[in-house]
Amino acid sequence: MPSEPPTPHTVKSFDEEIDELRTLVSQMGGLAEVQIASAIDALIRRDGELGLKVAEADAELDRLEGEAEAMAVSIIARRAPMADDLRELVAALKISAIIERIGDYAKNIGKRASSMAASAPVQPVAIIPEMGRLVASMLKDALDAYVERDARLAIDVMMRDTQVDDLYNSLFRSLLTYMMENPHHITSSAHLLFIAKNLERIGDHATNIAEMVHFQVTGQHLVERPKADQTPLYTDPAPKP
Repeated sequence: MPSEPPTPHTVKSFDEEIDELRTLVSQMGGLAEVQIASAIDALIRRDGELGLKVAEADAELDRLEGEAEAMAVSIIARRAPMADDLRELVAALKISAIIERIGDYAKNIGKRASSMAASAPVQPVAIIPEMGRLVASMLKDALDAYVERDARLAIDVMMRDTQVDDLYNSLFRSLLTYMMENPHHITSSAHLLFIAKNLERIGDHATNIAEMVHFQVTGQHLVERPKADQTPLYTDPAPKP
């Protein structure tokens, strides 16, 4: 059940500024969702041009993240918020940064999908769309929880992260076997491993958003979740310096 909305402020413009910031963060989330779906589509359809378009679209997320950061910092400086208001603004700052990072991972997937477009199909790729749908739904629900101040929905998102880890581990084992049996597919299989790891990290970031929403609404930090994924060997290098 969503929490009760915060009490309106005496100064109406304060509420309007916070609503504007929340809308901006939601806009970023919508763009990130589109990037993820398009990157997976580019991979499955073997559409190199679409993969590159996904990579290019990341610039808009970067711009919006800068705008959200500037807006939040300005509100904090001018309004000196406390308690619920301060948590709201800190959450917006952190969530916008997380969404920008998710865009970086989608950008990486798009680039790798473009690189794979001209190579022979790799059989274990069938697991990727399922991972993509799952992390995209987690991101959507985490953002819905943010907009609706819904701590229960945020917890539901966190619970789904183990499903992403299980899919990643399953794909990891399948690709290792596939590479040993088909050495000429090692390059394409390595691309898929990085794509899967990017999706797994997107799931982690969606969970981070949900944790931030839970704290924003309740003021309580959750106990750190143990990770099922034990294969950091294939973590993609940071997309940006």
